[in-house]
Amino acid sequence: MIMNIKILDFAITSLKRRFWKNISIFFIFFSIIFTIFSVLLISKSIKKELDTTLESLPSIFVQKMVGGRIENMKSDRLYKIADIVGVESVSPRVWGYYYFQNAGANFSLVGLDFSMDSFKKSYSDVIEKFYDIKQKNFMIVGQGVKRILDKSFYHDEFNFVKPNGKFLNVKIKATFKASSELESSDTILLPISLAREIFGLKKDEISDFVVKVSNPLEVETVKQKIKYLYPDCRVLSKNDIKVSYQNIFDYKSGLFLALFLSAFLAFFILVFEKASSVSKEQTKEIGILKAVGWQIEDILKLKFLESFLISFFSYFLALVVAYFFVYILQAPILKELFMGYSVLKPKFELIPIFDIGLMVSVFLVTVPLYLAATIIPTWRASTIEVEESLR
Repeated sequence: MIMNIKILDFAITSLKRRFWKNISIFFIFFSIIFTIFSVLLISKSIKKELDTTLESLPSIFVQKMVGGRIENMKSDRLYKIADIVGVESVSPRVWGYYYFQNAGANFSLVGLDFSMDSFKKSYSDVIEKFYDIKQKNFMIVGQGVKRILDKSFYHDEFNFVKPNGKFLNVKIKATFKASSELESSDTILLPISLAREIFGLKKDEISDFVVKVSNPLEVETVKQKIKYLYPDCRVLSKNDIKVSYQNIFDYKSGLFLALFLSAFLAFFILVFEKASSVSKEQTKEIGILKAVGWQIEDILKLKFLESFLISFFSYFLALVVAYFFVYILQAPILKELFMGYSVLKPKFELIPIFDIGLMVSVFLVTVPLYLAATIIPTWRASTIEVEESLR
């Protein structure tokens, strides 16, 4: 134990002698691991936010298609769908996108029937809060919409342009927030009669249906039955939406994958340079240690401690700084690259992820590799005769 402490003390002293060289290796190692950790933490956090949003979706969507476009349909179709075995409820929807030219943004307008619960919990919460309001000319907006409207000086009301060119003035009643900012940022909730008026729908027309299925295992069966009933409709399950979202997420991940591979390439170059040769000065130092009685085993312990101190502390510091950067500072620039540009880009906080598996994986593919790259050339230099090492 005493010998180990002395070797550790000698290793620290040896690191101090080559301070600038070791600090440069420390900084490179830190930068690589910090980049890897930051990329993976942002990716996992956004994925978790996405999964939270998808969990709030209904089991099945039913949309009428004409010429590859979504068309409005009659609301009486819901009765046949409701009679299908396994269907718990069918909710008609009136919704669409409204382009706000001043900001160059598309708002998602959703018409609600304030006399009944909605298929989404966040919408049902709004209905429960405003169901007894006597005024019918109002809307509840998401936080992203509120920011845009405030910038255009629409603080208390907003003028919609109807299909006939006339204006419809609607009061801004409140702001709402769902469990996920991705879900509510661009959304405007308003009475279903107002939504029909803004989109030019007749009283018995709707945009589509959402179907809730009691047993998740029966979703595909119910989906096929709806397709058989209405061949002119596109029937999408929650899993179909998840696949679509995942494809978008994977596309965005491409940039970060390239960044990740670049960081790893830099790391392997560092390791290769470290493993390929031992400097004359280090070879001479090893020869001196052998001349004064050090065994090869002791020399390997010394070099192992030197490399471990550099790699472990740079790994630990990179981990701490990456968590601070991602979850305290909210990953400036990096998060913007992942989210992309949008006027209504949701301002959500990255959900903290504490993944032991991720930490262990990054540790195992970096620190042991660096240690091996140090030990192998040291062992080679230690097998050289003392006279040749000192020559």
